[in-house]
Amino acid sequence: MKHHAGKPGNPPQRIAAVMALAGLAALAGCTGLTTGGGSSSAAVATAYRCAQGMPFTVRFVDNTAVLQSQRGDDVLLRDAGGQGTQTVYSNARLRAEFGLGADGRQAALHYLGQPLVARCMRD
Repeated sequence: MKHHAGKPGNPPQRIAAVMALAGLAALAGCTGLTTGGGSSSAAVATAYRCAQGMPFTVRFVDNTAVLQSQRGDDVLLRDAGGQGTQTVYSNARLRAEFGLGADGRQAALHYLGQPLVARCMRD
């Protein structure tokens, strides 16, 4: 039996490896866009405050949302979900909905595997 070093052995490991690389690439891309390059496409951080006292910021870059909060940093990929102006992003631990409410300034963070849904308002 041959062993191929560096190649994950089953599909779930491959998916996890690809997602990790995509997350790192997205973070690297966000860092590059916001470090003074003067680009008109620079991702600006938007601040939100949640009813549970959980503030967070989000940067939207291409089809990703990079959240920074007290619960850690998350790179979320765009989902097909959402209606109208609502957009949905997710990863293995978090699903985030943006553009909620009559004025589109609300968001909801659904922490998967936990009974926590944070209702948030853009500052």
